[in-house]
Amino acid sequence: MRRATARPSRSSRRSVEAELVRFVLSASAIDPVAMQSRLRDARAGACTSFEGWVRDHNDGRAVTGLHYEAYAELAEREGEAILADAMHRFDIVEAVCTHRIGELAIGEMAVWVGVSAAHRDAAFAACRWIIDEVKARVPIWKRERYAEGDAGWLHPAP
Repeated sequence: MRRATARPSRSSRRSVEAELVRFVLSASAIDPVAMQSRLRDARAGACTSFEGWVRDHNDGRAVTGLHYEAYAELAEREGEAILADAMHRFDIVEAVCTHRIGELAIGEMAVWVGVSAAHRDAAFAACRWIIDEVKARVPIWKRERYAEGDAGWLHPAP
């Protein structure tokens, strides 16, 4: 006979929360619908997201595409730390982020951040804070390819 399961204790809920993977590096196209589904929660009345796309120009030069490289272990650990910080810093329900690595063409999505919260102010603030922190702290490097045939590494700008 199986006993009814008791409601998880606060400490076990924390350990389950700690096991969630919120930050992912991806070598394939980002599926924003799948990412948004991870944010759905009965407590959430707001959902915000940010999509970063590869544009065809930068600093006055025509860009034909780019390549992202990452120190994967460190990038995922730092990305998880940022999202854990966001969970404590803002009154939000959930937050997730995916960043591409590899070759990307113009128009492809390079990064997706999503946040759910009871109210929009917290969702907007957390989403903005997360993308700024990811750009500043996560070791992901971008190499742009230019129309003239050369390429160059760029430092992220917050």
